[in-house]
Amino acid sequence: MTQSRWKYLLLRRSGAKERENGGERAHLWPFRRSTKARLRDIHPLRGGTGGWRFGQRMNYGQKLFLITTLPFLAAAVLVSVLVTLQSRQLAEREIHQLERQLIDAKRAELKNYISIARNAVVNVYGRAAPDDEVAKLLVTQTLSAMLYGQDGYFFVYDYAGNNLVSPRETDLIGANWRGLTDPNGVSVTDELIRLARSGGGYHSYDWPKPSTGEIARMITYVIGYQDWRWAVGTGVFVDDVLATVAAARDQVEARVERTFLYIGAITLAALLLVFGSGLFITIRERRLADAKLKKLTQRVFDAQEEERSRVARELHDGISQILVGVRYALDIAKRRLASGDARAESDLDRGIAHLSGAIHEVRRISRDLRPGALDDLGLGPALKALIEDFGQRTGVATEFDTVVFRNRLDDEAKIALYRVAQEALTNIERHSRANTVSIALRGHSRGATLRISDDGKGIEATRSAPSTGAGLGLRNMQERVEQLDGTLRILSANSGTVIEATVPLTHLLPPEDRSDSHTKANA
Repeated sequence: MTQSRWKYLLLRRSGAKERENGGERAHLWPFRRSTKARLRDIHPLRGGTGGWRFGQRMNYGQKLFLITTLPFLAAAVLVSVLVTLQSRQLAEREIHQLERQLIDAKRAELKNYISIARNAVVNVYGRAAPDDEVAKLLVTQTLSAMLYGQDGYFFVYDYAGNNLVSPRETDLIGANWRGLTDPNGVSVTDELIRLARSGGGYHSYDWPKPSTGEIARMITYVIGYQDWRWAVGTGVFVDDVLATVAAARDQVEARVERTFLYIGAITLAALLLVFGSGLFITIRERRLADAKLKKLTQRVFDAQEEERSRVARELHDGISQILVGVRYALDIAKRRLASGDARAESDLDRGIAHLSGAIHEVRRISRDLRPGALDDLGLGPALKALIEDFGQRTGVATEFDTVVFRNRLDDEAKIALYRVAQEALTNIERHSRANTVSIALRGHSRGATLRISDDGKGIEATRSAPSTGAGLGLRNMQERVEQLDGTLRILSANSGTVIEATVPLTHLLPPEDRSDSHTKANA
């Protein structure tokens, strides 16, 4: 029969078996999966069909990825906002401080200019009378000639609002400018006259720059010549200060934006690192899991082959030899009956005894494979029968103690604890050289506990021997208990070994009804 014919029959048999069991899903080959399918399983955010599964229930990898990244993203955003706010507040304070320092420097400069102008006309003003027109003309000429920089000059208004001196804006001279305001509605002439009447002060307003004709912010300092009822002052334009402040503010904004971009880049790099590390770890764990699965599969195959070899060896060495003896006994009895020999009856008795031994051996093998008492009577009677048979076979003194509890173990827990006890007794028989073995089974509020103890030479001494059967047996016990979410404790010394296997409360069935309370509960 060709290989394709075998595959066809195998698929038909698998499909028929699944239909008999009520299954509707198609047959899947678990070990022949494409690389793309494996990557879909590994990827933490992709679904099995290649689409993003945001609308479906998340798996463990997606939940772990979100739990890892969401707090990190929230912290990064919070840090970015806090850094931005703090940087801007600090920058605003520095800018305001810089602006105040520059303005104060301008004001000090104005006072110096007014002092220079006062010193220039003090001799004339100090000796002149209030109506000395010659002195007034001399003072106005002196102040008109005092120019500095591109836009610096002195101006003079009388208290009536008439402009007397304005060398850079001569169209203002001789006109009355009471009620004059700047483009923002700030009073100019009236405020200057008011400050001069009160002794002097500073005033800020927008004014055209003589050099360019553009409107710019101007700070003036004015004093009063009270004898002549004049307001004498000068001013400087602070557009350079405003430009410096604006440039500083632009630098701050650029620095804040650059800091925000740095934080975003660092956050993105960290996310990529986390994602890449998670993907690497996931792929690595998947490969390790695949390797462990292969090892486990190989161990399962080895265990199957070992069990088959053991059963075949027991059938060949035990039942086969017994049946051969029965055949020879019956053959001899047949020949003696044919010859009328009276010894034929003893040969028949010997053959019947051999058949009884064969029946006993079959029952023993069947009990080792799956004890009937475990299904019919429960774990307690099965363990009792196991340890009694162990004592009869080995001559070791045995003890068995159990407390009947109403919560019965489920099938998985019963078979696991039975196999643990069976494996432990096998190791005791082969390695421990014990004189006494005891088994105790207890039910408690946390579940059920099986305790096996002996007075042998301990596991450490056993491990020094060439045989590795004890190590394999302990590993099998550990795996059986871990599959039930239980615990396995092994305490070993030169005076003996104690093995405790505990299964959780989830493997205990609910209590029996009170109507069945007269029956004996099984563990």
